[in-house]
Amino acid sequence: MRVKITLACTETGDRNYITTKNKRTNPERIELKKYSPRLKRYTVHRETK
Repeated sequence: MRVKITLACTETGDRNYITTKNKRTNPERIELKKYSPRLKRYTVHRETK
């Protein structure tokens, strides 16, 4: 049930991280605060297709 997802920065659009999530427990798109190397600070990263 776990699927691979890509996390993209909301400010630059860079796809920096790949992680997994359980679709049964989290059907909606997730948002996490992760480090953006281009901006050199923590930003919100949103799940993309």
